[in-house]
Amino acid sequence: MKTILSTPQAPAAIGPYSQGTAAGGFVFTSGQLGLDPATGAFAGADVESQARRSLENIKAILEAAGLSTADVVKTTVFLADMNDFGAVNAVYATYFPENPPARSCFQVAALPKGGLVEIEAVACR
Repeated sequence: MKTILSTPQAPAAIGPYSQGTAAGGFVFTSGQLGLDPATGAFAGADVESQARRSLENIKAILEAAGLSTADVVKTTVFLADMNDFGAVNAVYATYFPENPPARSCFQVAALPKGGLVEIEAVACR
């Protein structure tokens, strides 16, 4: 069985998908742009503010499932520009200061709404 996760502390889905899904002891978040859930706008024009908001959105979805960033086992980071790798790493490290999860990072041709970064996570109960 799966459980659909939803919280007003993260942006509503902008398509036919859920913020997150819990199944088989795992929680899967959808990719999170750096959108402020209150306004629907990007948290800022720079990659750092968008990365921070993306991770806050993930944190909120995890909390809705009774988990935290400490439970994350894998993330995927999508960048509009690989030159932002270092800046995103600096923000990312503050959310995973010890025992960071496995991670993949890709530069993509474009992200929804013209975002600079999108992050998704898998956590384990």
